[in-house]
Amino acid sequence: MRRRPSLATVERPPLRPLDTTIRDIRIRRALRHVPVGAVVLDIGCDDGALFVAAGGSIQEGVGVDPTLLCSSEAGRVRFIADSFPTGELAASDGAFDAITLLAVLEHVPLERLPSWRDECTRLLKKGGVVVATVPSPRVDRILHVLMRMKLIAGMSLHEHHGLDQTRIPEIFTEGVFEEIARERFELGLNHLYAFRKRAA
Repeated sequence: MRRRPSLATVERPPLRPLDTTIRDIRIRRALRHVPVGAVVLDIGCDDGALFVAAGGSIQEGVGVDPTLLCSSEAGRVRFIADSFPTGELAASDGAFDAITLLAVLEHVPLERLPSWRDECTRLLKKGGVVVATVPSPRVDRILHVLMRMKLIAGMSLHEHHGLDQTRIPEIFTEGVFEEIARERFELGLNHLYAFRKRAA
């Protein structure tokens, strides 16, 4: 199996082939909802795999991840080694056409999700989209078994908060977002939500 090149270096053990396959499925699903030519903010960007997969279909990108070894740039992509929300984006009001949160929200305590939604609202242009994937809480048991079998590295599995994925639309549509897509994939164990920031 050919390894996809990475754009940034992260502080974590190397991914196993199954980790990479699961991640790539998430990325392909999410990119269907990212407009061509978009300026994209990828929260929890890891090594920049989403930007590699997007290629020339996006204009430029910013990736934020606390596991990055350092902030850096690679072509049209800037990487910020920090947690979200970050002061590095303080002057970025309305700078992005799309924000992606792939396998990220389950790492955020439920009480902090409204502030994340509000920060996404600030950073997005009117009409911009948020695309999030969230596993079912049942997935944690499966991932623990796969880790014991050494089939996956289990990226930050210990940080999962057991988020009920059905809360995501409720939280985002309390603000200025409208839900535009809801999908289940990976045998129904993973969920994708897409929201558009209303123009008015």
